[in-house]
Amino acid sequence: MTQQQRHDPAFRAFASDNYAGVHPEVLAAIAVANGGHQVSYGEDAYTAHLQEVFRGHFGPTAETFPVFNGTGANVVALQAMADRRDAVICARSAHVHVDEGGAPEVMAGLKLHTVNARDGKLTPELLDRQAYGFDDEHRARPAVVAIAQSTEVGTCYTPEEVRAVCEHAHGLGMKVYLDGARLANAAASLGVPMRAFTTDAGVDAFSLGGTKNGLLLGEAVVVLNQDAVRGVRFLRKTSMQLASKMRFVSVQFEALFGTDLWLRNAAHSNAMTQRLFAAVRDLPGVRIDRPVQANQIFAVLPPAVTAALQKRFRFYTWDVLTGEVRWMTSFDTTEADVDAFAAAIAEELAAAA
Repeated sequence: MTQQQRHDPAFRAFASDNYAGVHPEVLAAIAVANGGHQVSYGEDAYTAHLQEVFRGHFGPTAETFPVFNGTGANVVALQAMADRRDAVICARSAHVHVDEGGAPEVMAGLKLHTVNARDGKLTPELLDRQAYGFDDEHRARPAVVAIAQSTEVGTCYTPEEVRAVCEHAHGLGMKVYLDGARLANAAASLGVPMRAFTTDAGVDAFSLGGTKNGLLLGEAVVVLNQDAVRGVRFLRKTSMQLASKMRFVSVQFEALFGTDLWLRNAAHSNAMTQRLFAAVRDLPGVRIDRPVQANQIFAVLPPAVTAALQKRFRFYTWDVLTGEVRWMTSFDTTEADVDAFAAAIAEELAAAA
């Protein structure tokens, strides 16, 4: 029986960059890797070459471990950086805290000490609100600082800001992990190489996102400080994140980061967000309080307008109490998509008024 397409390929949403399909160059790479047999569980030629690709970006100490998804990357890395009696300091809005079903606590056995950070970014001063009690047996010992680039609220750390966090955390005997699900978007936004806020800033380990930037599936744990991050190879298997046919994950990363595709995709996604921002920021009834720096916009709308818009386009309500919503673009969002969505926002605002 011939496989039938069960969705409208013209459908576009502004809910998540996970909604997008696979970039054609990535699909082509998967086809290239599909011939014949390769050794399983990462002993293939594509995974071996991926180490060279990532060392080209992040330096000679970088060791890369492909995994299935972002939550898996975070859980594997944090387990490798802390003991089960330890704690991780993160922003209250962090993905590891609010969007992973408690996986760091359930799977890794780690306590999360959260800090309220309006812009989603931690600072040395904010760290100190939770970085205490290292010798107190009644309190989970702070061992790791977890930051994200870009953050869950769409802001970007400068390299100097990441360096300040790393220096302060290391001075307290703590390690630093960076959730890089949208690392490419941050680099494109800031106009700096990805190593500027990872290797060069002193981060010990980070995840590098692929799914949100054109891959079929796959994220990667990248270890920079081998002395601070232990046992990722074993924890990846224990955490059910070891792919048997890993060549098909690794070749996608090779297609993305072995060329400038990662930057082209991220820059385009960011540009579409800026186009949408320019079209709606002055509309009566729209309030945008957060900086728009990567590929996310957080806007406050009247509830009736949100309800009407969500019948026409998919997007998420971020805070039901304030009426804040989140709009996201992706590598395949077009100018026509943005213009149609902006026009719909204006129409529903006018109708409500």
